[in-house]
Amino acid sequence: MNTIEIMSPAGSFAALQTAIKAGANSVYFGVEQLNMRARSTNNFKVTDLPEIVSICKAAGIKSYLTVNTILYDHDLTLMKKICDTAKSAGVTAIIACDIAAMQYASSIGLEIHISTQQNVSNIEAVKFFAKFADVVVLARELTLKQIKSIVDAIKKENVLGPSGKLVEIEIFAHGALCVAISGKCYMSLATENASANRGACTQNCRRAYRVIDEETKEELVIDNKYIMSPKDLCTIQFVDQLLGAGVSVLKLEGRGRSVDYVYTVTKCYREAADAVAAGTYTKEKCDAWIKELETVYNRGFWHGGYYLGKELGEWSGEYGSHTQTHNVNIGRVTNFFAQKNIGEFILDSGDLQIGEEVMIVGDTTGMVKLKLESFMVNDVAVQIAKKGDTVTFELPDRVRSNDKLFVIRDRVV
Repeated sequence: MNTIEIMSPAGSFAALQTAIKAGANSVYFGVEQLNMRARSTNNFKVTDLPEIVSICKAAGIKSYLTVNTILYDHDLTLMKKICDTAKSAGVTAIIACDIAAMQYASSIGLEIHISTQQNVSNIEAVKFFAKFADVVVLARELTLKQIKSIVDAIKKENVLGPSGKLVEIEIFAHGALCVAISGKCYMSLATENASANRGACTQNCRRAYRVIDEETKEELVIDNKYIMSPKDLCTIQFVDQLLGAGVSVLKLEGRGRSVDYVYTVTKCYREAADAVAAGTYTKEKCDAWIKELETVYNRGFWHGGYYLGKELGEWSGEYGSHTQTHNVNIGRVTNFFAQKNIGEFILDSGDLQIGEEVMIVGDTTGMVKLKLESFMVNDVAVQIAKKGDTVTFELPDRVRSNDKLFVIRDRVV
């Protein structure tokens, strides 16, 4: 059974550092506008690539750059610039969908992974794309049986990528699902001239809809107004079966999510994969991981998805996250006293109380999370700190000046 690669989303330097802390083997990220999250997250710039690669190499993890939108003629110059910079910076591979990106990356010796947007669903398609790529992300709609059949055929027919090694199979394991086939959606383009296939999706499918009879003007009764917004995929209950099918890489969705999402999802899937390898993977552990996953952004979970042969019929039921908490930014780090691991914070807004859970986030720090058992204001132990107070408390890890301080609180319904 193969050792599984946990591939985490990095929408910022803070998320990148957090993924590393949580045990990721690789991260994926976008630069500029030629990636499928161009609209929904603050992407890196081309000039950030050397620093990203340096961080990844120091941590011993792989770096994957998404260049996975449909490309128009006017995009080709930027695409080539991105690929050239990625090659010189030492990016492990690009994730591509458009043949133009594949051809150019191949011509300069840059490793390629095939995006799920190509909807690869059979061994003949894998063999075709093996001319360009060492890793293929299969369509999200396949069953485990179909995935295993493809993996077995790769081995039987000795399907090799450009590196001379057997092509590896990657699948999406956790996070947002699109109602469209493998993310190929035209709804946003049709209604708002914003192409989802060029990273500009306006997420029409996540809104509430009514069905009205045009002749009678009667509103039809439906169970759920969010009839195009699927629940998030969660495969942690059958990671052992994914491994058994021969999957090499588990991709975790979420480049637009917060750092605590990146940490929690990466940590849970890292632990699950390690448990499978160690023979300690149990239902009880799965139940605990699911409860942990429910504490960060989610639209409810579709356990199994198409992989277990289920129909897409589990809809989110409401807009946004189902988690019962949210992160409130109340201050920032003003100092860190390394000898005693004490952080100093100024509360710019809101108050802080003993017993609350806090999170410190920064580009270099990543994320530090803890429950406050004690803190001081002006060297005096207090139960509550107010806006404007300077607060100090002990930390489990180093933080840095201007890192943001968040308090995790229940959502007000």
